[in-house]
Amino acid sequence: MKTLTTEQMRRRWLALGVVAVAYILSFFQRFAPAGIAPDLAAAFETSAASLGVLAATYFYVYTLMQIPTGILADTLGPRRILALGGLVGGVGSFLFGMAPSLELALVGRTLIGLGVSVTFIAMLKLIAVWFEESRFATMVGICMLIGNLGSVLAGAPLSAVAQATGWRGVFIGVGVASMLLGGLCWIIVRDAPDGGDAAPKPHVDRTQVLAGLLSVVRNRDTWPAVLVNTGMCGAFFTFAGLWATPYLIQVHGLARSVATAHLSLWFGGFAVGCLFLGGLSDRLGRRKPVLIVTSHLYSLIWLILLSCVSMPVVLSYLLFALLGLTTAGFSLTWACSKEVNPPLLSGMSTSVANMGGFMTAALLQPFVGWVMDLGWTGELVSGARVYDVDTWRHGVLVVTVCAILGAASCWWIKETRCRNIWQAA
Repeated sequence: MKTLTTEQMRRRWLALGVVAVAYILSFFQRFAPAGIAPDLAAAFETSAASLGVLAATYFYVYTLMQIPTGILADTLGPRRILALGGLVGGVGSFLFGMAPSLELALVGRTLIGLGVSVTFIAMLKLIAVWFEESRFATMVGICMLIGNLGSVLAGAPLSAVAQATGWRGVFIGVGVASMLLGGLCWIIVRDAPDGGDAAPKPHVDRTQVLAGLLSVVRNRDTWPAVLVNTGMCGAFFTFAGLWATPYLIQVHGLARSVATAHLSLWFGGFAVGCLFLGGLSDRLGRRKPVLIVTSHLYSLIWLILLSCVSMPVVLSYLLFALLGLTTAGFSLTWACSKEVNPPLLSGMSTSVANMGGFMTAALLQPFVGWVMDLGWTGELVSGARVYDVDTWRHGVLVVTVCAILGAASCWWIKETRCRNIWQAA
């Protein structure tokens, strides 16, 4: 990488700052249903399976967009897709906040997922182009730390605001912010250090794009990172994205404010963990050992959650903070995938790895709801369904198996020693 001028260094930090703020909204939208799950169940008078579909709609479209986003990031560049994504996500947030029925809420949630699906991969592409390769995991960790402010806000703060003023106005406000950030991305972000304002119009060669994508998919070293992301990230998104708050309320008898505080601790621990583990991995010059340790601790905590064992609130707070720290281990999968594929295909390689967790959440959120609906006894509280402990165990078992499969896949990760090791055949 060429040495950047002072002006280029200033521009890269400014651009990354704007994109990181957009990433905050992406995280907020991803996990918002968890903080207001009881409100959504009551507002739309829906079952656990239907509520799972509503939350998972975001993940359906997000998953489908990962490969196209990676291609667009490598061809059209981050600037254009970030601007358009802000507009689409804003419209979706407006519609979700004003939806009078479950059907319109589904449409709004779909547009939200479509709009924010470009943010993360575009951000990874900017980091790969504008920053030194040896700092990739550290920079991703910093951005994850910032982005996770959105998930923290989607826990206890969102629940408190929803109870005080209603949840609909929050999403209308987020829609306005999304559109403003899309405009700022268009004004500030540049695709490359030498791009400037006069960057040539990109040319998309579909043959080369397909060949590049196939080379990533056919690379056997790509798939362990995909599987780890599938298991660890998939379990995280499935449970933290919807079921964590009802689980803590109904299984452990916690007040809603205490349950959402646990959720915020999980998100906060994840944010800190992304920064710490990314930096630790870069300093050690290793990816695999960090992944193995964190993934196995992560699986152990899921076994504790599966047991539904009672514990003092202070201890459960600590457990959820540790759960967040270990969850962050999967953030290294993007580096693991990027470093075994051609540098020019960093957008595609990270998007392929990123698909796993989102695809799993899209499938498991409604599946967990369906499993629990099978054991529902008919009990309702304030219009929302209530499930007994045994029924919750069945639902959590699905997520626990997913986490364990992710941990097992870590053993097949190829150690890159924090550098690109791809070689043309």
